[in-house]
Amino acid sequence: MISSRRIGLGAGMMVLGGTLMMARGDEVKRPVYPETPSRPASDLYHGVEIVDPFRWLEDVNDPEVRAWSAAQTKLTRSALDADTQRPALVERLRTLYDYQTTSAPIVRGKRYFFTRREGLKNQPIVYVREGNAQAEARVVLDPNGFSQDGTVALDWMFPSPDGSLLAYGSSPNGSEMSTLKVLNVANGEHLPDTISRTRACTVAWEPSGQAFWYVRYPEKGTVPAGDEMYNRKIFRHVLGTNPESDPMMFGQGRSKIDWLGVSESEDGQYAVISSSTDWIKNDLYLKRLGDDTPIVPLAVGLEGQVEVAIFDGKVIIRTNAKTPRFQVLATDVARLAPADWKEIIPEQDGGVIEAIWIVDRKIAVLTSRRAVSSLALHDLEGRKLREIPLPSLGTVSGLNGEWDGKELFYSFQSFLYPATVFRLDVQGGEPVVIDRSTAKVDPADYDVKQVTYPSKDGTEVPMFVLSKKGLEPQSKAPTLLYGYGGFDISLSPAYDADLRIWLDKGGVYAIANLRGGGELGREWHAAGRLGKKQNVFDDFIAAGEYLIKSGYTNPSKLAIEGGSNGGLLVSACLTQRPDLFRAVICAVPLCDMLRYHRFSIARNWIPEYGSADDREAFAWLRAYSPYHNVKNGENFPAVLLLTGESDTRVEPMHAYKMAARLQAGTASDRPIYLRVESKAGHGAGKPLAKRIEEEADKWTFLFQQLSVP
Repeated sequence: MISSRRIGLGAGMMVLGGTLMMARGDEVKRPVYPETPSRPASDLYHGVEIVDPFRWLEDVNDPEVRAWSAAQTKLTRSALDADTQRPALVERLRTLYDYQTTSAPIVRGKRYFFTRREGLKNQPIVYVREGNAQAEARVVLDPNGFSQDGTVALDWMFPSPDGSLLAYGSSPNGSEMSTLKVLNVANGEHLPDTISRTRACTVAWEPSGQAFWYVRYPEKGTVPAGDEMYNRKIFRHVLGTNPESDPMMFGQGRSKIDWLGVSESEDGQYAVISSSTDWIKNDLYLKRLGDDTPIVPLAVGLEGQVEVAIFDGKVIIRTNAKTPRFQVLATDVARLAPADWKEIIPEQDGGVIEAIWIVDRKIAVLTSRRAVSSLALHDLEGRKLREIPLPSLGTVSGLNGEWDGKELFYSFQSFLYPATVFRLDVQGGEPVVIDRSTAKVDPADYDVKQVTYPSKDGTEVPMFVLSKKGLEPQSKAPTLLYGYGGFDISLSPAYDADLRIWLDKGGVYAIANLRGGGELGREWHAAGRLGKKQNVFDDFIAAGEYLIKSGYTNPSKLAIEGGSNGGLLVSACLTQRPDLFRAVICAVPLCDMLRYHRFSIARNWIPEYGSADDREAFAWLRAYSPYHNVKNGENFPAVLLLTGESDTRVEPMHAYKMAARLQAGTASDRPIYLRVESKAGHGAGKPLAKRIEEEADKWTFLFQQLSVP
């Protein structure tokens, strides 16, 4: 699941004919919603009958449902398009996004692969530099040529060991249903090898560069109907052969929800296989590439996450099996049993070890403290050699380099510091910028604070608060509160160009690092999953109360936003505390938590949420499921629900049913809008043109509802 921090701005007016309403804050008139028949269906859960009035909306491809969705979108479009400020807003967004930004390179031999987003082009372009990291770059692959409207996107890429070939996946309409292709990097020509059903694929090249291991889903008809989105298996492909004859290397007889991945070791000698049926732990297996030796267990049955780096016979391990914020251990390939692992870097006081990378036989260690990155070099015995200076409070990502090379690459960004790529000579010297974003922003114009606040049970929760420099809390600033709180995902500082629209209008933007996330380690995640999910909602509600108590805002000026699992967050909070918020942006959400696991890939999320098929889990899911907790006659805040027709992660039916339930149940004149994006999915690969239009709609909605001039 993914999250989006993108939200937008505008003003408003009235259109007659029952499709639009007046727009400025409390002057709003109740919209005339499309007719949504109630056709109750019922289910019996552990002796409890649950009535579902809008079950019929689950079949999103039914002609009647499609007509209903089109009518809802027409209502939303008429309300937002009538705003006289929206065209200028679109142009402002185009200006803000008209810049260049580059990813940290992937190093293969003497080739440095990276992506670059250029100005207003819809998709990032793949480049390569040859010889050194600052050589002139040339285009390897331009996804903007995949389709005229930019809706076919690059999903992933894996260069071969010497960088002569590039395996990559692309998919249309945000579906993430990738097709694997192989490109000759020197001449730009495709090899005949094409492999379908490679969603979320990982690739491990063999040292020869003539074969690779990869992940593939089953062909329709080979598994029971509905299971095509499960049953990931690992196959081996030899270039020039028929992919349908590729042998399965791993996965036979395993659970259909087993999430398998494969990668090559740092020295290219091994395939490392990861297997997981739970978000909090995984198993690892090892296979020497290029010979007939068997696959052997490396770390199986540990109660935690584990990853390894293997080079020159050495094995470096990062795991939280025994320490909730991770430790680093070492062994060698002749002694793989966990009993032989030796701790070399202990758990960090107050910090989470987020990643390790081997370069020049040293260990680069990325640590996060309350969602803020630090980076250090250690030797193979674990001794710290030096701390790497960073520009400011922010986030490091994209660690890369070769285990026997001298260069470490990484990207750094923060809320007001666009992504910048650094090169570090690990044998000495300071970090050097090799690619700087062309975005124009002066961090001195803004304030960024990190605060803590007490949740309902007294737990201290960290939060970032952004505003224009010198803004004095006067309890009236329009304030947007963002959260996620799940799947061990951390919300760390990242550059979002469109936030300047909000901040420059005197708005406050806050990001709460809720329980359920990974900001404070395994225990922080555990405190917000399964039967403890209510803690996440309590944390978010407490964040809103803190912003009010601290004088930033008041309920008539407070909006909340979340996407995916964050959409579950904000939809649950709007049902639990409708009085606290004035407006809600709810993107690609989960809302029906009693039936969520029956759709798409959602059985993979049962370890995070639980399943209503289980008596104990049914009790907690029923208690917070947003769709089932909409009370008739409640004065709900204004809500903009967003989804994509091609979403293959969270089914659009969640947003459809929640929109219908809120429209039927609210006693307020505040609008409940549904925005359905065509040729779009959960968010990955969305072309920039569509993102700009979506953000314009979100900001327009917020400015209307919070009476921002």
